[in-house]
Amino acid sequence: METIIKEVQFFGPTSAFASYLHIENIVIDQHENYQKRSFRNRYNILTSNGPMVLSIPLEKGKNNAQNIKDVKIAYHDRWTDIHLQTIRSAYGKSPYFEHYYDGIENIINSKYKYLFDLDIHSLSWALKQVRIDPTIEYSTQYFDSHPKKQENIADSTKIIGQNTAYFAPYIQVWSEKFDFIPNLSILDLLFCSGPEARSVLSIMNQ
Repeated sequence: METIIKEVQFFGPTSAFASYLHIENIVIDQHENYQKRSFRNRYNILTSNGPMVLSIPLEKGKNNAQNIKDVKIAYHDRWTDIHLQTIRSAYGKSPYFEHYYDGIENIINSKYKYLFDLDIHSLSWALKQVRIDPTIEYSTQYFDSHPKKQENIADSTKIIGQNTAYFAPYIQVWSEKFDFIPNLSILDLLFCSGPEARSVLSIMNQ
C-alpha cells in the first residue's frame, strides 16, 4: 500500500494534491509541532495584483513549539470576511466560481476552535472535488525525518521561482496580466479548471 505522511494544510498547494493521486493512504502527522510560515495556516492565491498569501490568524502564544492539535484559531479580526472577500475578488470571474464558492465559504465560516480540525475539513473537501479518494489516517507517534513524510513550506518567493516545467500549465484567471504561476492553492486550480483539475494533477504527477 502506497502511503504518504503529511502535515496538515489549509487548501494546500497543487503539488501536494498531485502527490496524492496514486496514494492509497495519507497519514496526517498529528503529533508534530506547529511551524510558522507553512501551509498549516497559509495558502496562496492569484489576485489582480499578483500572487497573495492569505493567513489564518492564531491565538497569541508560543504556537511554534505547540502540538499542532492544540493550536487555536483567532477570530477577533474578522479574518473570515477578509478571506472570503479576497477570494470573491480574485476568482469571481473564473469559469467555476459558482460551482465551488459555497463549499469554500462553508469551510471558512465553520468557526472551528482548532486549526487542525479546520485543515482536515479543507483537505477532505478538496480531495472530493478532485476525485481523489485515499484513506486518511492519523499518526500514532511523532515523525521527525521519516522518509515518507513530505512537507511544503509556504515561501511565496520559492513558489514563484519554481521550475514551471514540473507543473502542468492551465489558464489562470489573470493570465492576461501574468505568466503562469505554479503551485498555488488547490483553490486556484479548481476555480480555473473545474472537472479537469484531476487531469492537470495527473500530468504533474508523471
